[in-house]
Amino acid sequence: MVNGKVKIKNPTGLHLRPAGLFCKTAMQFKCKITVLKKTRHEDVTANAKSVLSVLGACIKSGDEIEIVCEGTDEETALREMVQLVEDGLGE
Repeated sequence: MVNGKVKIKNPTGLHLRPAGLFCKTAMQFKCKITVLKKTRHEDVTANAKSVLSVLGACIKSGDEIEIVCEGTDEETALREMVQLVEDGLGE
């Protein structure tokens, strides 16, 4: 299991278009990919391969998320997912 933290930079957060790109990228990997977002009241987890799950996490601009990858290609997956977020999710 590997994990990394990254801050959402794009001004609109993970709305439908960037969430779709995020999930499409996650689906290219065999490993399980989970997104964790800590709030004051609770910790929210989302399956990175499910658009509805990612949208349900309500990830906004400026939020810090943790990406957790578990499986055979976990290191490559983490590197790609973090880079995607750092590049602004196509926006």
